[in-house]
Amino acid sequence: MDRVGEHTGWRRRRGAVGGVGLAVLGCLLALLWGPAALLPGRGGAGGADATAPGWGFTHTQYSADDDPAAQRLIAQTPLPQVQALMGWGADNPEPSPGVYDFSRLDARVALITRSGGTPIITLCCAPDWMKGGKPGATDWSRLETAPSLAHDADFAALAATVARRYPQVHDFVVWNEFKGFFDNGADQWDAAAYTALYNDVYRALKAVRPGIEVGGPYLPMDSFSSPPGGDGSSVSGGWGTLDERVVTAFDYWLRHKAGADFVAVDGSTVPRDARSVTDPFAATAKFTDVSRWIRARTPLPLWWAEWYVEPAGSGWSEPERDAVLAAGMIALAKGHVSAAFYWNPETGGSDCPGCLWSSTGAQLPPLTLLRGFARWFPPATPLVPLRAADPRVLVLAQAARGVAVNTTAQTVRTTVGGRAFTLGPYGIVWFDPGGAAAVAGPGATAG
Repeated sequence: MDRVGEHTGWRRRRGAVGGVGLAVLGCLLALLWGPAALLPGRGGAGGADATAPGWGFTHTQYSADDDPAAQRLIAQTPLPQVQALMGWGADNPEPSPGVYDFSRLDARVALITRSGGTPIITLCCAPDWMKGGKPGATDWSRLETAPSLAHDADFAALAATVARRYPQVHDFVVWNEFKGFFDNGADQWDAAAYTALYNDVYRALKAVRPGIEVGGPYLPMDSFSSPPGGDGSSVSGGWGTLDERVVTAFDYWLRHKAGADFVAVDGSTVPRDARSVTDPFAATAKFTDVSRWIRARTPLPLWWAEWYVEPAGSGWSEPERDAVLAAGMIALAKGHVSAAFYWNPETGGSDCPGCLWSSTGAQLPPLTLLRGFARWFPPATPLVPLRAADPRVLVLAQAARGVAVNTTAQTVRTTVGGRAFTLGPYGIVWFDPGGAAAVAGPGATAG
């Protein structure tokens, strides 16, 4: 069966990092790939620790299903992993009312579980018969159509069935990017319709196991460089202005939700009305600013279910791509997010820039970055206020480890905390804030 479900638009990410002009200290290589730091405990809205899973990635149409080398790779340092209910590698789970096909979803959940990762399910999308289609048929061109109001309860029942089937899954995100919930006539997101579906699903999941953690609204944090009339909001920065329709929909969900254990959103640093950004590194401040805006509105843990930094057809070199990815992760960490998931654009082919692993199962730079941030900057990590003397170098640090990123195509010599650093073009280096040691080298490196 030909399955669709690949995201479009922002979904192009690539990565590799150029060399850094620092001597690699061989004695630190063991530290570089030592055991990953444990993430803070689970909790949810009522728990003592509500930090959620941390840094992870999302499985898409192609993944490590039939790749033993990739499976071994992701098991080396397990990360939280997201899988959709339908599409993106999973078949229609209920082609007809009461008739289930969980074979593909079973395989993905088993893959995540075997790797030691934390499994998370995004409850999207809906079987055709819930949105006007014929029972027993699957029209993949209508994957992103939302269930009709009359079938909200049926979708909630399917969600409950999934929760009972996979007791190892504790986290569920309701729907994806408000797909099918835009009212073209009103030129607004139909937040009431989404929230009605969300509430039915939330109650159904909590009836299965009260300890299940449920979140939404998974609303795209769209922004404009020059907002069209009436669409600009007060949430703005050098990266642009958040769409007022997003603000309205988000606030509606916050006021009318039946409950939530975390907030989930997604977004790109690229404005909706532009093909590119003048300074992609500066644009990553959007992640920090929007995260702070959300956290001012609710004490719930914040998840970025997807995040993107590269415009389509950017023409970037691979070192630049990876440096911008690192900058995006620094911005997310400064926003004190509880989880951030990298959309893994595996293609099944040998040419896969931005992927986490190669067609031979070898680790690629984005996975190295994810593992570095998962180890040294898990949720709730206290940050140390370190800056580079040269503002072209971004720095993020905690007491035991820091990371510095050269945002230029030139070699930069600077100091951080009184110590000298030399970073090659778009170079990334991990360092010990309390000592003279640094770990650097070709490609993206993790500390």
